[in-house]
Amino acid sequence: MYNLQLETFIVVADLGSFNKAAEALYITPPAVTKQINLLEKDLGLQLFVRTHRGIALTEAGKSLYKDAKYIIQYCKDSVERAKKAMQEKDNIIRIGTSPMTPAAPLVEVWSKVQKDCPDIRLQMVPYMNSQESAREILKNLGTNIDVVGGIFDETMLKLRQCRGMELSRQRICCTVSANHRLAKKEILTFQDLYGEKFLMMHRGWSNYVDELRDDIWKNHPQIQVVDFDIYSMEIFNQCENSNAILMAVENWKGVHPLLKIIPVEWKYTIPYGVLYATEPSNLVKRFLKAIKKAV
Repeated sequence: MYNLQLETFIVVADLGSFNKAAEALYITPPAVTKQINLLEKDLGLQLFVRTHRGIALTEAGKSLYKDAKYIIQYCKDSVERAKKAMQEKDNIIRIGTSPMTPAAPLVEVWSKVQKDCPDIRLQMVPYMNSQESAREILKNLGTNIDVVGGIFDETMLKLRQCRGMELSRQRICCTVSANHRLAKKEILTFQDLYGEKFLMMHRGWSNYVDELRDDIWKNHPQIQVVDFDIYSMEIFNQCENSNAILMAVENWKGVHPLLKIIPVEWKYTIPYGVLYATEPSNLVKRFLKAIKKAV
């Protein structure tokens, strides 16, 4: 079918800038440039004129642009129809699973109501966390993956173009290396974090996290907040290697064997639940209805 380079081409053409396209796609400007260069090389066409004033579509680029949106939508619709046809036949719910979005909590809930839907089967689909994969997987839920279990809020759902059904509230906790001075504690306080580097997702990722961030900045300036862009195994390794403290949730216990997740004496929580497509299939609707019954 089509590839991501074609979709990136459309965004660049619409915005007239590699940098603006990078912001819209949540990737870096060099990554956008690389995708456009590869597309031009694969097609044997120059799609943009690059000058010190900016970029503009060539005649070839204008021609391709006219058809590209139709091509992409047609391909997406074709894949969706094929996937729905397979689902209707096999009644399989494909659950995306990664270190930061483990399937175990969803499977545990499902086990309580599986008898009500004996025809539905689950299939685990592993993937790795990265900015690009998270964006594409959540934006295209229902294509290769039907649902993902994870933390979310309305801001994240809007950014990722999907929907969420809350199942519980996860306490926002702290993760430390097994060798960290706080590792022996069973519960922490704000004061325990004084003088420490506290790794947090950047502002705007979640309103729930931003409330905690504002509390720290206003009332606990002794804590050094350090921003990062996305949860991945790399950030867990950074926590272990740098002896910093990482914001995490209880469901991530076991993600990294050298780290310990410790609750904190504060009020902050974040919703956990099922992420699914804005227009789910009838099978996914049945699955969600059964899951909701169990909580």
